[in-house]
Amino acid sequence: MSNTPSHPLRRAVVPPKLPTPINPALVKNAEARASNLQNRIADAITRFAGSMMFVYLHIIWFAVWIIFGIEGYPFGLLTMIVSLEAIFLSTFVMISQNRADAKRQVIADQQWKTVQEEDQQNRQLLDLSNQILELTKAVHAYTRMTVANSPAVTDVAKAGGRG
Repeated sequence: MSNTPSHPLRRAVVPPKLPTPINPALVKNAEARASNLQNRIADAITRFAGSMMFVYLHIIWFAVWIIFGIEGYPFGLLTMIVSLEAIFLSTFVMISQNRADAKRQVIADQQWKTVQEEDQQNRQLLDLSNQILELTKAVHAYTRMTVANSPAVTDVAKAGGRG
């Protein structure tokens, strides 16, 4: 049996990790999270607990427990074990939700910075457009004044007015 992740049995047993994010803010967040051992353990548990392998193992476990009569009905010990497991799993679900919230906050913060930068760039573009408009108006006014005061235009206007 190969240890490569592409082996079918390994894929069935070990849930795949999430792909590495491409967003630089999320990459930084993931690196910070991975630097803490507790976070890595919690991420591994939630990844496994959210997999079909987890479901299959529980089906087998419950079937073996009941079929081989490890405990008689009403299965008090099994109920207690499952209840404790549910408590811990709900905690890991909340940890996972907190992680997702932290990611969303990182993305929201980055988007807000981008919006602020775009707003500043838009204001600069509007200022440049207004400066270009004012220069264009000044050039047109100067051109009209130059053309109106030009001797050739004055002669043409006089000739046109006589005839």
